[in-house]
Amino acid sequence: MTCAPSRQRGLSLISVVFIGVLAVAVFAIGGQSLPMFLEYQAVQKAVNKAAGESSSAAELRASFDRAAQIDDIRTITGKDLEITKQGDRFAASFDYERELHLVGPAYLVYRFSGSSK
Repeated sequence: MTCAPSRQRGLSLISVVFIGVLAVAVFAIGGQSLPMFLEYQAVQKAVNKAAGESSSAAELRASFDRAAQIDDIRTITGKDLEITKQGDRFAASFDYERELHLVGPAYLVYRFSGSSK
């Protein structure tokens, strides 16, 4: 009886190292990006709340600034909001960028925008 040589399966050492480096990079970028997305959600929530309870542009800005202080929003302030009047209520919109330094001259830029509903 002769045994046929079995074919080896699996990953080589180089592919395991490559996958490991890729996983570390994804977790590093994701770990730094998550707070940016959480802050965006807090900004959206604060804009919706301020627009819903305000009867003037100045009141809307002040309401947003109070919510930003509570939720620790540092990227934008009430004066950065674009406020428009729609019928008898005020609506606010925002647009801002955040940068994440990767390595050397490389940056990852996130552009956030939204408006009150």
